[in-house]
Amino acid sequence: MLGLPKGKVFLMAWTAEWEKEFIWEKTQIENELGELILAVHHIGSTAVKNLSAKPIIDIGIELKDYQHGSECVQGLEKLGYAYRGTNILPDRHYFSKGEPRTHQIHMFQTGSLYLEKILAFRDYLLKNDAALNEYQELKVKLSQKHEKDKLLYTDEKTEFINSILDSLGFN
Repeated sequence: MLGLPKGKVFLMAWTAEWEKEFIWEKTQIENELGELILAVHHIGSTAVKNLSAKPIIDIGIELKDYQHGSECVQGLEKLGYAYRGTNILPDRHYFSKGEPRTHQIHMFQTGSLYLEKILAFRDYLLKNDAALNEYQELKVKLSQKHEKDKLLYTDEKTEFINSILDSLGFN
């Protein structure tokens, strides 16, 4: 199942269906945008096996040039995405799909520090069971505490995420 209604926070157990959904969506995006993009990454908690997540597929797209993001709007709209602009989250073009929301695209210029951090954190959790388990417990606790406030849920994960990134040399 995919889809998180506006104003809600709940987690679902990881499922291989999320990986299949990402691969399907990645193929559609690559076919539609072609040479405008350099790479398409599965990011966020749905990309980490055995980690519960909000049921939204997060997708990171690398662009050769940040300005090419506006050239991608029409193609992504054909795939059902709504362009939300560059002011929602730092240094990225942001797109969402569905209501309830099923997919999000975060579009960065290649080499973006934000994208590097996202990929490094994902990869660390994929290789470190202790960190994965600790993050899982934190996410469950926070999702119960902030079931109607996505911003507080996200903010209270920041200290844990930053501690991992600091240990990886992102200061």
